[in-house]
This record gives sequence, structure tokens and C-alpha cells, in this order.
Amino acid sequence: MATAHSRSAARLMMAPAVVLLLGWMLVPLAMTLWFSFRKYLPLRGGDLGFTGWENYSRFISSSSFWPSIQATLIIVGSVLAITVLLGLLLALLLDQPIWGQGIVRILVIAPFFVMPTVSALVWKNMFMDPVNGFFAHVWKAFGAEPVVWLSDFPLGSIIMIVSWQWLPFATLILLTAMQSLDREQLDAAEMDGASPLARFWYLVLPHLSRAISVVILIQTIFLLSIFAEIFVTTAGAFGTKTLTYLIYQRVLESQNVGLGSAGGVYAIILANIVALFLMRIVGKSLER
Repeated sequence: MATAHSRSAARLMMAPAVVLLLGWMLVPLAMTLWFSFRKYLPLRGGDLGFTGWENYSRFISSSSFWPSIQATLIIVGSVLAITVLLGLLLALLLDQPIWGQGIVRILVIAPFFVMPTVSALVWKNMFMDPVNGFFAHVWKAFGAEPVVWLSDFPLGSIIMIVSWQWLPFATLILLTAMQSLDREQLDAAEMDGASPLARFWYLVLPHLSRAISVVILIQTIFLLSIFAEIFVTTAGAFGTKTLTYLIYQRVLESQNVGLGSAGGVYAIILANIVALFLMRIVGKSLER
């Protein structure tokens, strides 16, 4: 049992890390809030004074604000649906005894370690290019006209690229959870005459509910700030401008730090709303 002296010593040793972590989070947040109430134009006069709620009203009344929210939620929701469903199928496949199982698992997980910028460049130039891309050659082989993916199906293209990046993560988490399932339960259900679909629905899927909740929560945190894939492929055109990309345009392209900071506050609010919603889902899953 820990004594009062040992607890005090533990708090003292943890204090530097806690202070550093709080500073790492609170200083940027405080600066964002500060600039969001000021008119700060670095290349056009610098700090021009306090503006009140003007930056917030200008940002939310922009014609690009609500479409960016819509694009963000569509990308996040679609990627989550694709990665969870395909991750389940891949986890089920990789859980079976097959030849070269270790190599197959490494190949499936490998895309997760590719940088988002590199991944987007590969998809843009090697797969989706309407002249020399892989998909263009497949279309031509069947006598069809190649598709200009990034202009004809811009959101779908972004979703495809991001899903390819995050599918290995979902597969790895779900496969790990699946391998912790008690095999005796599955064997007993099989001996009782339960079909493979029934065993999956009543035994495997409930066992994976916590892992699925964790995948959804972690992926959502990162997907809400998706940027590199859009920057490399469409540059926010054709309806692919997310809230993060809109903030980037306001800060760097328009050189309006105050307006971009107000957008950053809106992004924090959106992320917290989504996180609270998902935490409730995760909490209910863990209570089962």
C-alpha cells in the first residue's frame, strides 16, 4: 500500500511532465483565443487592434464555412464506415491459418507507415492520373473512357486515399481483439450447430465492440484534422475543402491570422462535440 510520503514523491516526480504537457496544450490554445479577437495581418500592418467577435462572425458567415463542415463530416463518416467494415473482413481473413500468414499481415499493415503526403502523391500520379494512371489503363483495356478522378469524383477520391491509409490500423486493432477471443466458446457453439454467421453475430461481434469503439474514437480524432491528402491532390477544389483546409487558406493564403484563429476555435468546438458524442458511445460499449 502506498504511503503518504511515496504518493508525495510520485506527484513531485510527475510535476515537470505535467507542467510541460499543460504548457504544450494551453499556450497554443491561449494564443489562438487571443488572436481570434484581434485583427492581425502579418504582411499588412501587423496587429491592428481588438475586433471583438468580428472574426467569428466573418468566419461563420463565409460562403465556404458550412460546405467545409459538410465535407469534413462526409469524409470522416465515410472513412470510418469503410475502414471498420473492411477491417473486420480483413481481420477475419488474417485470423485464419493460411500459408505465409506473417508476410501477409506485414503487407496489410504496411500502408499505415507511409506518410500521408507520399501516399496522396502515389495515388494521384500512379493510380488516378487520367492518362498514365493504373485505373486509366484498366478502363482503356475494357474499352471505356478513363475517369478524371480528382475532378469527377473528388470527395470519393479523397475518401479512397484516406481509407487506404487507415485500413491497416483498424485491421490491426480488430485482429488483436479477435485473437483474444476464447476459442472454446466458438468450438462449443459450432458443436451445438451454430452457423458461421450466427457465431460471428452472437460471439465475435460483441467481443469486438470495445475494439471497434476504440478504432472509431482514435481515427475520428485524426480524421477531423485531415489536410495533407487534400493539399496534394485537389488543393481544396471541387468541394473537398474541409474546415482544416479552410483555416489554412485564411491564415496562410489570406494572411489573416485573426480570422484563421477564429476558425481554429470553431474547429476545437467541432472536435469536442464529435469527441463527446463518441465518448458516450465508447462508454456504453465498455459498460456492457
